[in-house]
Amino acid sequence: MIDLHTHSTASDGTFSPAELVRYAKEKGLSALALTDHDTTEGLKEAQTEAKSAGIEFVPGIELTVQWPTGEFHLLGLGLRTKSTELDSAINFLKGERNRRNMKMAEKLRENGVDITYEEICERFKSQKNIGRPHFATYMAEKGIVKQRQVAFDKYFAKGRPCYVDREGLDLETAVEAIKTSGGIPVQAHPLSMYVSWGKMDSTMEMIRDKGVMGLEAWHPGVRISEAERLEELGKTLGMVVTAGSDFHGEKLRADRHIGFTAGKFKIQDRFWLENLKPALQKIHGSDSMEYST
Repeated sequence: MIDLHTHSTASDGTFSPAELVRYAKEKGLSALALTDHDTTEGLKEAQTEAKSAGIEFVPGIELTVQWPTGEFHLLGLGLRTKSTELDSAINFLKGERNRRNMKMAEKLRENGVDITYEEICERFKSQKNIGRPHFATYMAEKGIVKQRQVAFDKYFAKGRPCYVDREGLDLETAVEAIKTSGGIPVQAHPLSMYVSWGKMDSTMEMIRDKGVMGLEAWHPGVRISEAERLEELGKTLGMVVTAGSDFHGEKLRADRHIGFTAGKFKIQDRFWLENLKPALQKIHGSDSMEYST
């Protein structure tokens, strides 16, 4: 069992990078990718722990890309370093995230919720990438909402009063940032783009032609039939097909468990051993997955 899409406290997960690796080992995983949102801060810690645990570690990231409908997230899997291009991309996204957070806090006050961005930052001072999940958690802790999901439903989901659009990277910039860092760009959870099935083939072909090399077909947010359809599409387009849990922590999402994906299926080793690993070995010219800054 493996997992090619997880998050730690370096972004919006609940386990530190080292704790995440130990948890993966406890659950029987043989390979693990850490793909925090718009940051590489947790990779060295996770890599060190993975060596001790005897788990194959895949250094990664999940970048936010500008998209006209829905969301577009691009995984970078198998990073060897943080290139100048990736560093620039991360700094841009960090500034945009900060702008969005301040605007959300302003909108909350306008809607009668008396909390500040400074309070949120102090509560989560050990975490560097503050976002909507942290706002929602803090509101639940303060009793403003009964559960964190209510905060999304009432305030932060698209179309709700405190939602703020976020600018992402253009696709070519994100692809270049990942490739110059030694990684493979992989389209994360493609259905979140809100592209109809009638346009999915041509859309993914366009995305592939812009340099995206992989497609995350298996994700807890899709049905088994959809995952199978995406996997077939990825193979047809000559893309590396991956699978992940998008795990953030057991308490955050009841439907997302490390090592499990669509249909609550265990993530098969083949997605690593037969798909991603050979592609990375071809790029790197070696078996090494070592990440260095």
